[in-house]
Amino acid sequence: MNNIRKIKKIITAKPVVEGAGVHLKRVFGYHEMPELDPFLLLDHFGSDDPADYTAGFPWHPHRGIETVTYMIEGDVEHRDSIGNHGTITSGDVQWMTAGSGIIHQEMPRKYDGTMRGFQIWFNLPKSHKMMEPRYRDLKSKMIPMLKQENGVTINLICGEYDGVKGPAKHIVVDNTYVDVTVPADSTFEMKTVPDYKTIAYVFEGAGRFDADSGKMIRPENLVLYEDGDRVHVSTADFPVRFILISGEPLNDPIAWRGPIVMNTQEELVEAFREYREGTFIKSGEYPVHDENHIPYKREK
Repeated sequence: MNNIRKIKKIITAKPVVEGAGVHLKRVFGYHEMPELDPFLLLDHFGSDDPADYTAGFPWHPHRGIETVTYMIEGDVEHRDSIGNHGTITSGDVQWMTAGSGIIHQEMPRKYDGTMRGFQIWFNLPKSHKMMEPRYRDLKSKMIPMLKQENGVTINLICGEYDGVKGPAKHIVVDNTYVDVTVPADSTFEMKTVPDYKTIAYVFEGAGRFDADSGKMIRPENLVLYEDGDRVHVSTADFPVRFILISGEPLNDPIAWRGPIVMNTQEELVEAFREYREGTFIKSGEYPVHDENHIPYKREK
């Protein structure tokens, strides 16, 4: 195959309020499934007003998914039920595999500037829904920045590009995750695995996202690609910066409620029953239950 991917659909992010009062943009979520399989949800957060984000995401559960948080600018403190505690800052990535169950909190700190970043949810295959939970911080210094002769830069979070591998290891769902900046009047191409779902989300500038379309894609818009073995991006008078993610579809049934994604409604009922009864965590310890341990409302 020697086929440049064409644009299948463009999705515009919508403002939502999540957690304990965080203002963000929902790029896609519950209502777009299963069209974006294995991706479940993508949130774009960012504000220069701390009141929009410092309430954060107090203690809440996850099961059956991986959450990947990429900070462009800012600081987020993380704590979880398997004993992790730390802060990711500008350029860092937090890769959390909820598996059989994890309870955590993500609390953005006040930042002098525009706090911004992304969180994407990857579905876990049926065989790994109840795997041991795990957590990894990928510091910015671990993430290769690749530079091309025409000035294109690629921050390689996961996958491989030109023989260089990203720092995210032992990934359940095979994927590539890059942050790309293309200067004005330049082009960028990247190989992708045929049949892998591939998306690009623009957050700075503007660019054309296939070889035939003259349409300029601008910030807060996501490109969902048709099948192919590579993507082609070009710019005109302005540069463009975007995240590009390509992953292997699972084609599993999805039963989804809030922060838990399983394969059947029965599994969902069981998960929430366990959460109510205090048997949800299979590995680690329950966090201290206090006034900040609130039910989580993200998604339907």
